[in-house]
Amino acid sequence: MGPVLVNPGERAAQVAERAARESYGRLVALLAAPAGDLELAEDTLAQAFERALTTWPRDGVPDNPEGWLLAVARNRQRDLWKSAAHRRSRSLEAAVDAGADLGAGVVATLDDLDPDRIPDRRLALLFVCAHPAIAADVRTPLMLQVVLGFDAAAIARAFAVPAAAMSQRLVRAKRRIRDARVPFAVPGRQAMPERLPWVLEAVYGCYALSFQDRGEGDSLAGEARHLAVTTARLLGDEPEAWSLAALLTLTSARAAAPGGPYLPLQDQDPGTWDRGLIAEGEAYLRRAGRPGRAPGRFQLEAAIQAVHCDRARAGATDWDALCTLYTALVAIAPSLGGRVAHAAVIGRARSPGAGLELLEALPVERERFQPYHAARGDLLARLGRREEAAAAYTRAAALTTDPAARAFLGRRAEEAGGP
Repeated sequence: MGPVLVNPGERAAQVAERAARESYGRLVALLAAPAGDLELAEDTLAQAFERALTTWPRDGVPDNPEGWLLAVARNRQRDLWKSAAHRRSRSLEAAVDAGADLGAGVVATLDDLDPDRIPDRRLALLFVCAHPAIAADVRTPLMLQVVLGFDAAAIARAFAVPAAAMSQRLVRAKRRIRDARVPFAVPGRQAMPERLPWVLEAVYGCYALSFQDRGEGDSLAGEARHLAVTTARLLGDEPEAWSLAALLTLTSARAAAPGGPYLPLQDQDPGTWDRGLIAEGEAYLRRAGRPGRAPGRFQLEAAIQAVHCDRARAGATDWDALCTLYTALVAIAPSLGGRVAHAAVIGRARSPGAGLELLEALPVERERFQPYHAARGDLLARLGRREEAAAAYTRAAALTTDPAARAFLGRRAEEAGGP
């Protein structure tokens, strides 16, 4: 049987897709470096990808696709800088100087990075985007979009805000970065702890968002876990970095195969879980411990996952331990997701009514948050309020992007609403 021939257009599309997945954040950062203009960087890079899909099938894929894309986008930037419209808002000399500077300091900063300091370029760019001059409430969404490649709609779902509001927030942030000339430079080691909380949030967000599409998200979840472990090893003695590594590793130990049926945690067979990852995650969690120091958010979340994973050994879930850990978690980090999970655990361990009371006390953003409706459906079903439970499950299914989870929630709605 002879070799399989790949259509030139298909080959070009495959290479462009790989470049977008692996190099998008780095290319945007390089293009944004001279003027801090993320919008312009994204626009010109998008035009470069469009041109690639037009010219590569005809002329062949270049030896260095990322370099080709960068050069085309740079040239487009220079054309815009020289345009009459741009000259009205910025001097031509400054624009040309900025373009020339692109190939000097910033490229050296990112390309010649000491691998012993930040061995992963995506991680380096996360620290770049956690600059203290960028508004704190937009740093994580910005990293999720610019470096990790999620669109505004997916990020909005994670933060339980309207997609249009998140899109506007990101656009405003990029313009402020441009106007304030925030430098796109990798921070020194001494500045990393200050930026670490937002980097960890972005890595955690990447992992959580990847499970909204378990088919394509599996590789993203693996990348997020890699970034978490790399960050912990890089900084050495940061408890929350090791805690995030533990959290994502323990959660990965229970991850179902992509494309398989969705099963809630309590319906999963512990015999199918990865014992090696459980042991690795537990080792990371032990390393995160500091005598006399109160645990942080990720340490508590990792401890929660460790309790769940311990069912593989003990054969039962320690609900009292989960209640204690979730109560501590919502006391120090009352996120919407944490409060929903806390209510669900109280509903299991104490009473469905107590859990439902906690759910109903959540802010209005809960209505856009899929886990809220799923947890509410479960608690209402336990209380015998079948019609309300069916409506909650139906709403949860409508907010789900994972087909398997949507099918599961649909079945739960039918069961709750049936005779």
